[in-house]
Amino acid sequence: MINRVLIRIKVVQMLYSYLLVENQFTLESQPESPTREKRFAYSLYLEILAMMTEIASEITRRGGDSPLYNTRFITRVAADERIKSIINRHATGANPFENVAKQLAEKIKESGLYKKFLKSEDPGSLADEKIWQELFNTVVIADPALNQVIAKMENFSLSGVDRMRRMMEDTFTNFYSAADHLPDALKVLGQSMDKARELYFRLLDLPVTLTHHAAIDIDERRKKFLATPEDRNPNMRFVENELVDYLSHNDELENAIERYGRSLTMDDEPMIRSLLNAITGSDLYKEYMEFPATDFNRDCDFWRNVFRQIIFENADFLEALEDKSVFWNDDLEIIGTFTLKTIRRIAERVAKASETASKDGASVTIPELAATDRNMLLPMYKDDEDARFGSELFSAVVKHKEIYRKYIDDALDRKIWESERLAYMDIVIMLTAVAEMLNFPKIPINVTINEYIEIAKCYSTGKSAQFVHGILSTLVSNLRNEGILLK
Repeated sequence: MINRVLIRIKVVQMLYSYLLVENQFTLESQPESPTREKRFAYSLYLEILAMMTEIASEITRRGGDSPLYNTRFITRVAADERIKSIINRHATGANPFENVAKQLAEKIKESGLYKKFLKSEDPGSLADEKIWQELFNTVVIADPALNQVIAKMENFSLSGVDRMRRMMEDTFTNFYSAADHLPDALKVLGQSMDKARELYFRLLDLPVTLTHHAAIDIDERRKKFLATPEDRNPNMRFVENELVDYLSHNDELENAIERYGRSLTMDDEPMIRSLLNAITGSDLYKEYMEFPATDFNRDCDFWRNVFRQIIFENADFLEALEDKSVFWNDDLEIIGTFTLKTIRRIAERVAKASETASKDGASVTIPELAATDRNMLLPMYKDDEDARFGSELFSAVVKHKEIYRKYIDDALDRKIWESERLAYMDIVIMLTAVAEMLNFPKIPINVTINEYIEIAKCYSTGKSAQFVHGILSTLVSNLRNEGILLK
């Protein structure tokens, strides 16, 4: 019932907020009024971070993947201009740690920490967050060969090394604080999925609620002192609609509504009254009530048309949705489609059950069928892959956003576009598209591109769809040429 189209929309929406307010991880700044010791400590601090970045790029596994380089910590460090400058300088041969770095790379590859990391590797996991702090403390800074090189550096002092170590600890702390609300974001993402599920049940229960109120109105008109013949003998077709009879006796729907709380959302008297007036005043209602005869299939068609033509277009209903949940107005188009699909499924199921009973010379009532019907309502997700899709996609963007942003920037025509002036929603949409391309090999590339073009049409600027299409197409070509994108 919650399909990947809706999941993608929710991930993009939540990433937009998450990335916009995420604490920015930065390396330590150059100390003010630097003494000789402070200059040494700061220089050593940057050199070791650059060395760790180079070590990470050297440690690969089968297929050319560099799991340590792809950690969030290293991708953040490698994006810093100071580290880039040092690495460029090292490329010319001015690298004091060149030999020891190769030895450290081999030590890390054989370490229990690295092997454990590979086994528990998972986007946003604790292993990903902690691995470099643990490697620095137990392998890197404890290495005798490294310390011999450090001791020969200009302005060396033990107190300077201690200061460098404190700067490293502050850096790790800063990194964790910049990432510590990812679990909370994933929790909110899960809650938004559950709210979509709740909307599905409440939409199915809405005909029951509306006809209940209509029945109360009929009963009150009957009791009027000056009741008319029409008041005393009303047309009961609307309140005796067989689809409503089915829904009111379906245990699965009843249990869901009880779980969410019957009075939480749809028992909104002004909104219900507005919908009832809109329905009973419509030509659709008049035609239905005046039709010579009706059956279960026609009763289902009536409510599907009511949803499409009246409920989904009613301003009071849409306002009530917005008041009840920040997610529901965006969810309505897709969840509404699944509501209509469920009503059609119910009609088909009842027709088939009636035909089977007739062949057997038996009869079946709507309440009996509804009470015993199982799995009529759509499951929350099609399968386990869909259930994991949202959190895995969200985490992949957060974990690799610096790398993915570089891929996007590389695909820009700098004569036309400046990276810093791109619409932020466009960036988030493209980051999510790249994450899907690289982490979900079963999804075809053209499907991914088309889905995010549609999201850009709805949630970004007027020209965003064409822009996103162009950048993603160039990006796919670049990644294929580089052997990064294999599907």
